[in-house]
Amino acid sequence: MTPSDRDATGLLTKPDDFVQLVTATGERRPHADFDPWVADVDLGALGRLYRDMAIIRRIDAEATALQRQGELGLWPPLAGQEAAQIGSGRALRDDDFIFSSYREHALAWCRGVEPAELLSVWRGSAASGWNPFEHGMAVPQIIIGAQALHATGYAMGAAWEGSDAAAIAYFGDGATSEGDLNEALVFAASFDAPVVFFCQNNQWAISEPVGLQSKQHLARRADGFGMPGVRVDGNDVLAVLAATRIALDRARRGEGPTFIEAVTYRMGPHTTADDPKRYRTDEELVEWSGRDPLARVLALLDASGVDVAGLERDVKSEADRAAAELRAALTTITDPEPLSVFDHVYAEPNSHVDRQREHYARYLAMFDETDAAASATAEGGVR
Repeated sequence: MTPSDRDATGLLTKPDDFVQLVTATGERRPHADFDPWVADVDLGALGRLYRDMAIIRRIDAEATALQRQGELGLWPPLAGQEAAQIGSGRALRDDDFIFSSYREHALAWCRGVEPAELLSVWRGSAASGWNPFEHGMAVPQIIIGAQALHATGYAMGAAWEGSDAAAIAYFGDGATSEGDLNEALVFAASFDAPVVFFCQNNQWAISEPVGLQSKQHLARRADGFGMPGVRVDGNDVLAVLAATRIALDRARRGEGPTFIEAVTYRMGPHTTADDPKRYRTDEELVEWSGRDPLARVLALLDASGVDVAGLERDVKSEADRAAAELRAALTTITDPEPLSVFDHVYAEPNSHVDRQREHYARYLAMFDETDAAASATAEGGVR
């Protein structure tokens, strides 16, 4: 890569410098190293990957609409990153553990998280959306990069227990500048932890372009930590699936961590509180829309003789049903009891937390007494 490969903002202008198995126009590219890892993906399996991506895109659009309608406090859209998440998510075994940031709704879909569980945090009705051990996925991490430490610790523990399960940490390009991530890379490399570091390079860390995070490809960061780094087309679900399978295989064989940079693009805002028009151009959006992860799979299936119109019709029906279930799930989300905030602070009883609970209970009781007094006064006035 040369300085001319970047525009004035620091964005890569030649984003095809990566492993790619399916081009933006749906052509299948052979790759001697990656092809064996997706040899089992026939047209039926490819159609199922399309189904996953289409459904989660519809769910994401519905959740965004719900936030705009005041039903959610915030929502971080994933549009454009479906292939990076579905491709890697479908490479995992049930006993592998996911540590994600706040945008990995497609991973939650892969893990069977229910709609109400997906929405509750963003509605402000729960401190966490689901039981991590029921789904093999930690709840979303808001602190940038912290989940990489959690994944590394979990992976080290799994290895010490003799398991061949792996952990995977998802983060964005901006997180590569955070100390937490770099500390995790040090520990993972030093102890050959069975963990995959999966960077979704979506080109923007909120309003800062990736060129401000690194003057070279993010996958090169792995070199300094003594682990392999691979750069793949993050909008190519097959390339992502192959790269993740390769990394997981290394981890299971005791060969340590791998850093994957999936080059993709965030088509929407960073969150629904963001206005991306203030820092990026319409031309950029048009360029990346031509690399759509769903469209290229449909093009490949169409060229292979699949009834694409029928597939799209069936998937749209299923996606609309999933979106309706998501909206209906809002009615099942109840506000938590105030004192429940203390329930899961520690796994074991804790006297300090018990005292805080008691003090807060007395504080809340004051309002009950005030309401009762006000009611009595009002009744006296009526008489």
